[in-house]
Amino acid sequence: MPIDLSKYEKNARNAVKLFWGTKDAAAIAQAERGVRDVGTRGAVTAGKHLDAFVPLLSDIARSQGLKEISFHAGRRAPTLPGYFRPTKEWDLIIMHKGQLAAVFELKSMGSSFGKNLNNRVEEAIGASRDFWTAFREGAFGKNAARPFIGWLMIMRECGESMAPKQSIERHFPVFNEFRGASYAQRADILCRKLVRENLYTATALMLTDNNDGKTSGVYRHLSEAASFRRFLATFAGHMTAIGAEEADGAR
Repeated sequence: MPIDLSKYEKNARNAVKLFWGTKDAAAIAQAERGVRDVGTRGAVTAGKHLDAFVPLLSDIARSQGLKEISFHAGRRAPTLPGYFRPTKEWDLIIMHKGQLAAVFELKSMGSSFGKNLNNRVEEAIGASRDFWTAFREGAFGKNAARPFIGWLMIMRECGESMAPKQSIERHFPVFNEFRGASYAQRADILCRKLVRENLYTATALMLTDNNDGKTSGVYRHLSEAASFRRFLATFAGHMTAIGAEEADGAR
């Protein structure tokens, strides 16, 4: 059935507000314990800052009226077998009739953009390579259908994340798209290339500042290819296809 994406974009703004609220609450709690942290890392590592996106994504899956669908997040053991390691924990796993339907990785970045972005790049590529190799080897069932795999990052929009950056080109030149690209632009390039190389089904970069983001949940994207709306539409399409297959099987 058709999905009203405008409804979910409104929910996304609420999730962004909760993201900022959770970050602030974590920082306050840490300060009360007398713990000093760098930048916003204490808030980001509190582990709850993106939880509000889980019910939003789950609601899209439920909207198809699928039977025997289950959601695994938080303490509900959202782990899957890997190929290069025993298991990998994901932020959200969706199962349908015992089959893997979708998995999500939800990330955020609020400070130390250079170091953190490099880490995120390595994590995203490594997790996907491990996932698809395990899939090829039958870790999720010998005849399993190709699942949806989504990667979403919310980044604080500020001077440091938006300023042009120079790349070190000591031995060989970097690709042209990275020349003078800000950390936000580099993250957008990452999102687009992760999909282009078939590492993820859909990716999104949400930029939000700590003023409008806190008060009204405002966010934006740098490219349509890495927009949250495209991310939701791709996921909705995947779940619609599963729903159509279920309906055909019931006839």
